[in-house]
Amino acid sequence: MKGLVANGFWALKNIENTIIFNFNKLMIYAKLTAAEAAAMIQNDETVALSGFTPNGVAKAVFRELSKRALHEHAEGRPFKVGIITGASTGQSVEGDMAAANAIKFRTPFSTNKDFREHVNAGEIDFEDMHLGHVAERLRRGFYGEIDWAIIEVSGFMQAGSTCRGYLTSAGGVVPTIVRMAKHVILELNTFHSLQSRLLHDVYEPARCPHRLPILINQVTDRIGKEFVEIDGHKIVGVVECCIPEEARSFKPVDEVTSRMGNFVADFLVSDLKRGLLPKEFLPVQSGVGVISNAVLEALGHHPGIPNFSVYTEVVQDAVIKHMKNGKIIDASCSSLTVTNETLMDIYSNMDFFYRHVVIRPSEISNSPEVIRRLGVIAMNTAMECDIYGHENSSHVCGSQLMNGIGGSCDYERNGYLSIFTMPSTTKDGRISTIVPMCSHVDSTEHDVDVIVTEQGVADLRGKGPQRRAIEIIENCAHPDYRPLLREYLRKAGCGHEPHCLSSALAFHEAYLTKGDMRLASF
Repeated sequence: MKGLVANGFWALKNIENTIIFNFNKLMIYAKLTAAEAAAMIQNDETVALSGFTPNGVAKAVFRELSKRALHEHAEGRPFKVGIITGASTGQSVEGDMAAANAIKFRTPFSTNKDFREHVNAGEIDFEDMHLGHVAERLRRGFYGEIDWAIIEVSGFMQAGSTCRGYLTSAGGVVPTIVRMAKHVILELNTFHSLQSRLLHDVYEPARCPHRLPILINQVTDRIGKEFVEIDGHKIVGVVECCIPEEARSFKPVDEVTSRMGNFVADFLVSDLKRGLLPKEFLPVQSGVGVISNAVLEALGHHPGIPNFSVYTEVVQDAVIKHMKNGKIIDASCSSLTVTNETLMDIYSNMDFFYRHVVIRPSEISNSPEVIRRLGVIAMNTAMECDIYGHENSSHVCGSQLMNGIGGSCDYERNGYLSIFTMPSTTKDGRISTIVPMCSHVDSTEHDVDVIVTEQGVADLRGKGPQRRAIEIIENCAHPDYRPLLREYLRKAGCGHEPHCLSSALAFHEAYLTKGDMRLASF
């Protein structure tokens, strides 16, 4: 192992001047290869990572750790670790580690196909958790001791016995994991610009009962620091790398997703005209994926929608596009989950973006306190909703994990307005996303205000269960399924929220046994 150079200067061009980082008092850290760092991690330990979605995730060490796991297994030795992150990661972490049978425990969220297959095979202990809760659960000790924190940085400097780490494209749970971990490894990823520091507002609330209010009153208010503070004595080494982000681009908006986006925009304009939304509008939150992009595109182009801000967990390319054309004013997030091309554009135009974009730790971006104070309009994608407004975003037919709840419930329960979007059918019409009873519930009827499909909009506000059922069936269900859903509602009989328990899951049973929900019978 080589010592990382202790003396010298790193320059960072700021907007008006050049900031010089003086390294003359820098504590000397070991310069490690990714393989050397991976060799330090032992079987049955718990590793926490930077990042939120694939962006900002420390990737170099885990690419070697999965190789090490395969080698250990080939030699007949056990090797599994626990993995805790801010949100999902990418193939380099949970995908390759799952394929290597090297994950003993994982939280809080995943979008990786390889990982999903191993979870559904019962091979990985996975806790699906609200993203805004992870840091607090760490502080409470729910996950036990954290052996390692591996943090991706664009730069770092020493300040006494403390190291200031400058994060890249995500906030995640970094402040908490570097404070709690026994050991810290820095991944110095030169793919990122040192100017990434200008986007960050790093803040960790105190432990209860000593916590103070989170003083964010506007979307881009800053209450913390541009860096994460790390006990320098915990840092065992620095791994230098140059690895692009693994975030993927999404499918282009099509006719179905475009209709959903336009329905959402029209609905919000109607609420503006009725005085149900303030005339200056409110910040919006949008989930991840093609439907969310379609909604943002519709809001960005609708003449009736005022210029607006975004308070969300993930900023996608559509946000940056409409920020550049002036429709979106500001954005607060926990991750820039954008393509590498868009990320480079942000870095190249930092004199503009540092004034309009803030990256926060996920417990701040997803804070119920802040979401409610700002009056965020929450818009997320569902997998299925039932006729009374319960929503499932995580499990297929009640059993098979898809991705998880992510941060949707953080926003939907606490938002000014709660909107779920989804196509009315999937699998070429063989699955209806409007069902008699959800096979798994993530957001209850009490937290769902509006459901939108390409068929239309169901406004559930101020309606009891049976009125909601009619609204959802007639406005959101696909025409192929409306007769079946009406028949179920009649069969359910009387009661405040009627159900026929022997038939409530008939749609799911028909799909599992016959391959088509249209073949359901009651």
